[in-house]
Amino acid sequence: MSRFAPPDRSRAVALWLFGVAALVFAMVVVGGVTRLTGSGLSITEWKPLLGAIPPLSDADWRAAFDQYRQIPQYELVNAGMSLNEFKGIYWWEWAHRFLGRIIGVAFAVPFLVFLVIRRMPRRLIWRCVVLLGLGGLQGLIGWWMVASGLVDRVDVAPERLATHLGLALLIFMGLIWTGLEAWNGPEPSRSPQGWARGAALLLGAVFLQCLLGGLVAGAKAGFVYTDWPLMNGQVFPPVDWGQGAVAFLHDQGLVQFVHRVWAYALLLMGSLYALQAFRWRLAEGMGFWGYALAASLWLQAVLGVMTLIHAVPLSLGALHQAGAAAVLAIGTVKLWVVLRSQPRRFVSIRGGGL
Repeated sequence: MSRFAPPDRSRAVALWLFGVAALVFAMVVVGGVTRLTGSGLSITEWKPLLGAIPPLSDADWRAAFDQYRQIPQYELVNAGMSLNEFKGIYWWEWAHRFLGRIIGVAFAVPFLVFLVIRRMPRRLIWRCVVLLGLGGLQGLIGWWMVASGLVDRVDVAPERLATHLGLALLIFMGLIWTGLEAWNGPEPSRSPQGWARGAALLLGAVFLQCLLGGLVAGAKAGFVYTDWPLMNGQVFPPVDWGQGAVAFLHDQGLVQFVHRVWAYALLLMGSLYALQAFRWRLAEGMGFWGYALAASLWLQAVLGVMTLIHAVPLSLGALHQAGAAAVLAIGTVKLWVVLRSQPRRFVSIRGGGL
């Protein structure tokens, strides 16, 4: 192959993609802190370019504060807030948006460089174009989310927050998957069909739980029913069904209940998969990643309970959000490994064939 032809794989490209994935991971955590500190509505304008420059003078700060004082969150939640207190929440939201801009540059510039020097594997070009487009869409969805809290609400709409989080996590998964492809090169999928389906089902279930967590965050449902395993002494909390189907998005008790129940289902699915992996002694990392996912699910569940019963302190809340992204990363790697594993005759620890 000519040295000017694109390679089948590139570890430089893989390291770049993994690096951007790490930035997205940080973005998810900073986004969680921004939400927990009530900072998300402190910047009431969307300026994709000029917004990167924070207030530089006392007059600029007062102008930004005046804009914030015109929205319902200030009037109904933070009335009487001082300028210094406003700066505290402003800097979290500014950092969140600025990190998003950094991620855009960190992805787009190296991508163009790899294209120019012909070091980007051809089969991955379209995937990177899609990831770049999703990154731009994420900025629009972020503003769509913020806009929901500027007029008739004191916070953002839960379904919009879940959408914003979900797209960030899809980008995160896509970066990890594409990085693995760049590191290892092309290879056909060869895993036993049942194991691949199970791994895909688990990954989808983890992603759904992350979306449910976004609804819990948006509805501030983690601040109510802080006992466990019951909810204020009941198995099922009272629900305002007068809202109709919207109750599944906005009712605090129902949103938290669904998040809890799905966590139990995830623990069961992940544990059964790991048990089967142990029983059949899976090859080429399939078993290891099954055990890793089950262990991470149990750790995340314990962390979730601790976060809940302490009424979501900033440290535990941020750690729980980071844990969700980590579990999703492990699930993504596990599915990729399963799809790449060599087919073979699996042997049970009892000696039976599959």
